[in-house]
Amino acid sequence: MTATPPASSLAADTATDDPLQWLEAIDDPAALDWVRAHNAATCAELEASPAYRPIHDRLLAILDSEARIPYVTKLGAHYYNFWRDARQLRGVWRRTTYASYIRAEPDWETVLDLDALAAAEGENWVWNGVVCREPEADRCLLQLSRGGGDAVVIREFDLIDKRFVTDGFQLPEAKTEVSWIDRDHLYVATDFGPGSLTDSGYPRTVREWRRGTPLAEAVTAFTGARDDVAVSAVSIVTAGHRYRMIRRAITFYSGEHWLNVDGRFQRLPVPDDAQVGFWRDQMTVELRSDWTVDGVVHPAGALLAIGVAEFLAGQRRFAQLYRPGPRSALSGVAGLRHALIIHELHEVRSRLHALKPGRDGWTRTAIEAPAFGALGVSEVDDHDCDDYWLTVTDFLTPTTLFRATLGGAAPERLKALPAFFATDGLEIVQHHATSKDGTQVPYFQVSRRGLPLDGRNPTLLYGYGGFEVSMLPSYSAGVGAAWLERGGTYVLANIRGGGEFGPAWHQAALKEHRQRAYDDFIAVAEDLIRRGVTSPPHLGIQGGSNGGLLMGVMLTQRPELFGAVVCQVPLLDMRRYHQLLAGASWIGEYGNPDLPEEWAWIARYSPYQKVAAGTRYPRVLFTTSTRDDRVHPGHARKMAARMAGQGHDVLYYENLEGGHGGAANNPQLARMSALAYAFLWQQLSRPDADPES
Repeated sequence: MTATPPASSLAADTATDDPLQWLEAIDDPAALDWVRAHNAATCAELEASPAYRPIHDRLLAILDSEARIPYVTKLGAHYYNFWRDARQLRGVWRRTTYASYIRAEPDWETVLDLDALAAAEGENWVWNGVVCREPEADRCLLQLSRGGGDAVVIREFDLIDKRFVTDGFQLPEAKTEVSWIDRDHLYVATDFGPGSLTDSGYPRTVREWRRGTPLAEAVTAFTGARDDVAVSAVSIVTAGHRYRMIRRAITFYSGEHWLNVDGRFQRLPVPDDAQVGFWRDQMTVELRSDWTVDGVVHPAGALLAIGVAEFLAGQRRFAQLYRPGPRSALSGVAGLRHALIIHELHEVRSRLHALKPGRDGWTRTAIEAPAFGALGVSEVDDHDCDDYWLTVTDFLTPTTLFRATLGGAAPERLKALPAFFATDGLEIVQHHATSKDGTQVPYFQVSRRGLPLDGRNPTLLYGYGGFEVSMLPSYSAGVGAAWLERGGTYVLANIRGGGEFGPAWHQAALKEHRQRAYDDFIAVAEDLIRRGVTSPPHLGIQGGSNGGLLMGVMLTQRPELFGAVVCQVPLLDMRRYHQLLAGASWIGEYGNPDLPEEWAWIARYSPYQKVAAGTRYPRVLFTTSTRDDRVHPGHARKMAARMAGQGHDVLYYENLEGGHGGAANNPQLARMSALAYAFLWQQLSRPDADPES
């Protein structure tokens, strides 16, 4: 199906380099007609595939299963959970006691039924989270999205009476950040009108809003620059200490931290690319670059701590809580009542340590944890206990939730996923590929034991490679049921641009070095082919968002390596990405295409500009969401239209709801996922595909 712009748009588009720019008009009737036509063609083909209906029904049953783990957040005496299933399509916010939660079937008390609210108000509400007063746990600010985008409506909710507060705090739809100062005051960063947003579309001012007064009268606490990414404020309550901080994000990775000291905000003298946190009476600083202070060199990736009072008094004697190794990195920190838990990755495998401050400094103790799989750790409630949640998972082991007490008995097993797919005969192996510059790139392979190395195994390779996001082993019932159980091989690549080995692993693929991430992914693909695991006709790739950009680059740089590509909510037009929705906020990752010297390196890989008629490409499925207000759906629309116009065989599906996650509810997610898996299976499992072709 080719794309023809409406006649009324031709004259305007002639003045640009892009005759398909009309597809960037998100809700334009002509653009939506184009979307619906392509959706119909894609669904007609893929939903008729023998693989589609079994995969769809299986995935929907998994998504709606009441056997899923209901993860909870402790607020006051209750444990809160948000839940969707077949009966509660939009979801229900509910709570229970701990005594009830640990039972196989807890007694849940409904706090807010989102389906009932949406029906009563005639709104397409999608849950986007809450900001609650702590430790009081009496009031929350609910964040409700229309259709699933990042923009939200804010409404104050009474947790005691379980109702919205009459004449309470309310904010209209915008990309808003809010935090509590006290019961009657908020910090608000939102769209206050002309000039109040950054070029990235986020708030550039923080104001203090008092209950009962018009928002327009809120007092400005801080104003950033128009070309900043965003300005926001946060109130941190930890073990009896309260901190108010404003974060000015100048770029995605650099900015300023301003702490309220005796009623006035003062800038903290820490590196611009550091991350600042607070725990008890301590300030923590996580470094993205080396920092020499008082003659001591603290390396990138280190975690430092110092007393807040001492730091404000001018002292700089930091305790080094974590120091990275060549193949080790800090993955996360959990703050308990009396200790911090450090989550470290070593060769993309988890380790835990507890660090406790004392009169003679900090003591470090290894925490025993299950030996297999990836670990997740978070505090239960740092106000009054040393308990923490521990999750254990890998590709084949259903995720298990434990509750543990620091220094106490063995972790208590609370909940576990059932075995949503058969794992008999499957194994997990970690391999390394050698990238173009010699870097060793790890990847995980999940496949049958004794896999025949004849190049004929349908193989799905997944990657991301950006924003310091680590790709870790996890139990995906969808991958298992839709791919592994059907005989497919699944591979997860830990390419540069991610955070698996700390800031240096990420920074190695920033801006002008972006090609390294793509070389890493290519190296993994070539290693799979070299080892005989698969071959180009049987090798498919998948990625979303920044991973969607990765897919577009693979499609245009090495089309001969792959038999199918699934490109989800992608960035693709890197010439205009910074002008579309939140795109300007990612200049710190990719560079600024308006600067000729930076466009020179971006142009080498920008998929939308690289795709060409006459080149043989693997078949590709593009998916996106009309309501994605983070990565513009125009990227996927235009790429599909350009490729179709050049005569290439492409499929396109755009969910009319869903935000950046692609889907607003379980049926939508099941459909989109089933379309992707049916497409991949259809393309990669053909017995007539010749590995030598």
